[in-house]
Amino acid sequence: MKHFDVIILGAGASGLMCAAQLREKTSLKVAVIDSNMKPALKLKASGGGKCNLTNVEVDASHFLGEESLVSHTLSVFSKEALLHYFHDGGLRPVIRKERYYFCPKSSDEVISILMGKSRGCEMLMGHKIVSVERNAPFIITTDKAKFSASKVVVATGGASYKELGASDIGLKIAQNYGHKVIPFAPALVGLTLQPKEFWMKELSGVSLRARIHVAGKTLDEDLLFAHKGISGPVVLSASLYWHRGEIAINFCPNFDLTRLKNEKKLISTALPLPKRFTKAFLEAIVLEDKPCNQLNADEREKLSLLQNYKMAPSGTFGLTKAEVCRGGVACEELEVSSMQSLKIKGLYFIGETVDVTGELGGYNFQWAFSSAVVCAINISNNSSRK
Repeated sequence: MKHFDVIILGAGASGLMCAAQLREKTSLKVAVIDSNMKPALKLKASGGGKCNLTNVEVDASHFLGEESLVSHTLSVFSKEALLHYFHDGGLRPVIRKERYYFCPKSSDEVISILMGKSRGCEMLMGHKIVSVERNAPFIITTDKAKFSASKVVVATGGASYKELGASDIGLKIAQNYGHKVIPFAPALVGLTLQPKEFWMKELSGVSLRARIHVAGKTLDEDLLFAHKGISGPVVLSASLYWHRGEIAINFCPNFDLTRLKNEKKLISTALPLPKRFTKAFLEAIVLEDKPCNQLNADEREKLSLLQNYKMAPSGTFGLTKAEVCRGGVACEELEVSSMQSLKIKGLYFIGETVDVTGELGGYNFQWAFSSAVVCAINISNNSSRK
């Protein structure tokens, strides 16, 4: 049975960053195990193949998870540190929509840097993880072999993108050691509609800028109407915080409706919105498309629903359409300074396996990379003391 100082389970963003950091900081014998034949398949597919690495504004307020853990992790490996790290590797990210950092050419640029920096680690690809047993050292069983390791880093990700090998094996490992876990659920995903909102289905393909209020959060970005419901960046981020109940949508967030009081144009013409949407909206709220200056007080009140439309989604588009998963190993099960299990010394959980999920816009890759660095620093410091 082959022995390693550290075995990392998962060759995704967090797993590869952890491997790269350990190669740079230590001389430990490290292996990475993944069920896929190639590394970082989800990273490769993300952002339309150009990988949204991080965001202009990064802090704990953009994440669902234990604030102290998120804040500490981001302070150790910040947005600036991430950009500097990849800049040193030759990557020059470009900013889109004044917010998102993307690879200029393709996500292969990030993968190439991580693979280059982790060179020397043994890549055990095409190994499906069966179990991890604590037997001083850990015994990792795959469908092809058995390995032993002094330390194990679980970086197996969430359960979305099953076609890319995603699974809940990380949670099963955690549960086997008695850790509290929150079952994976789809996040950053479209929302389906109740019959009352079926009028939106007829708008498939229409997009507009919107503001959504959900669970105390306010999100601004584009909304896209889809055949199954509503989607687009603002809805995907809103889905992170929505469990059940109502959300409130402002379909025209940067417009003062009182400006219409003396407007002679029809409502559908005067509003700075796609006419197709406006006509459907007016029909849904039973308001005639008439000259704005002919609206009475009750009709103006009804039109104000445009900026405070309350609806209760019926559900989500599901795991197959989700960008990431909400849920994971409970944050209180982990040491804030290291990502190490508070129950089992030498067992670490990082990335999407942990119950920390970011909004749309590079936050989840930032978390994956930052949590990996925190973990690697702790392993490095412990190994240097020996």
